[in-house]
Amino acid sequence: MKDAALYLIPTTLGDTPVNQVLPSYNLRITSDLRHFIVENVRTARRFLKQCNPEIDIDSLAFYELNEHTDRHRISAYLKPIRQGESVGIISEAGCPAIADPGADVVAIAQSERIKVVPLVGPSSLLMAMMASGFNGQSFAFHGYLPIESGERIKTLKKLENRVYSENQTQLFIETPYRNKKLAEDILQHCKPQTLLCIAMNISCEDEYIATRPVKAWKGNLPDMHKKPCVFLIYR
Repeated sequence: MKDAALYLIPTTLGDTPVNQVLPSYNLRITSDLRHFIVENVRTARRFLKQCNPEIDIDSLAFYELNEHTDRHRISAYLKPIRQGESVGIISEAGCPAIADPGADVVAIAQSERIKVVPLVGPSSLLMAMMASGFNGQSFAFHGYLPIESGERIKTLKKLENRVYSENQTQLFIETPYRNKKLAEDILQHCKPQTLLCIAMNISCEDEYIATRPVKAWKGNLPDMHKKPCVFLIYR
């Protein structure tokens, strides 16, 4: 790699073989890097071993970035780049910096005019959008909806209004153990004719993606407990 850069390295979305969802170019780049910014060191080490079983894990430097990280320390994670060595960001699942703390690092890199290189890989949001049958020309991702019931219901209704007033697909996610509760709120508070797509375990062996009117989902929800899901609503 000629110029030092910040590489955004997508990971698998589950127990999917890396060669099924990641280009060989990614694996070559990953094997050449010696510095990684990661959410969890243990899972990052496992992912790198899957990419290259011969990689010397103990020779690599890992910088942890998650909800416990002091944000004042993040800039120091880019020190290798300032000294001429590239750094990679690895998310827990999918693409870094999308609903992911890696965005904070990318923002610093951009402000310092450091070269940022996004690598090709699976994005649960885009893959769900592709398979939903919904409007792919205008869509919005809202991350996690409020935990408090009243606020969540208010937000759901606001997003549904945007579906009808703006002809815009609305995407959101939930912590896997709260998937069922969110789905039940959608069924209870959205219009019967509103379309709901549930995209679960995308790219994995038990992938499930289905679009139905809200009224058709009632009594027919799949088992979503502890499974990564993307929820989409449209008209």
